[in-house]
Amino acid sequence: MSRSRFAAILLLAFLGVTNASANTLVSTNPISGSTLSVSPTNVTVTGQVALLADAPDANSITVTDPNGVRVDDGTIMISDMSATVGVRPLVDSGMYTVTYSLLSEGDVPLEGSFTFKYQSPSVISTANPNPEPTQSQTPASSSWGTNVFVIILLFAAVLVTVGLSLYARKLFADR
Repeated sequence: MSRSRFAAILLLAFLGVTNASANTLVSTNPISGSTLSVSPTNVTVTGQVALLADAPDANSITVTDPNGVRVDDGTIMISDMSATVGVRPLVDSGMYTVTYSLLSEGDVPLEGSFTFKYQSPSVISTANPNPEPTQSQTPASSSWGTNVFVIILLFAAVLVTVGLSLYARKLFADR
């Protein structure tokens, strides 16, 4: 191979010929492998490249329970590099699997899956509908001193207003 041909290949390699980079997973919510004690309301997958929002049928995120039954509601929302799907309230404890395939412009789809564990509460308590007062609750009342102070402030404000109006009348009468 001649030196000029080798130099041309190196020049092309450094200046313009780049490899296509695949959209890679940046984060998930819930975090992959985490254990939750509160049922999530949605699942989010975030990649490195902006996702196609105008291809709703091409993007998919499914969440399945330990028995393989879908628990997502199927509504996918795309926001820049993140895709979110709503999740119905989780009931069964166990491993939940999230499978996703998301398209980005000019790139290979972001595909994969991850799991998270949901541990349902063993006892669900209901709220007491009749609150009990903890201490004697008396309505707020103002004291006599506070009332006198407010009346004095109002009287002083009226005096200042009258004084300023008389001063302004004198200034403009002299012109």
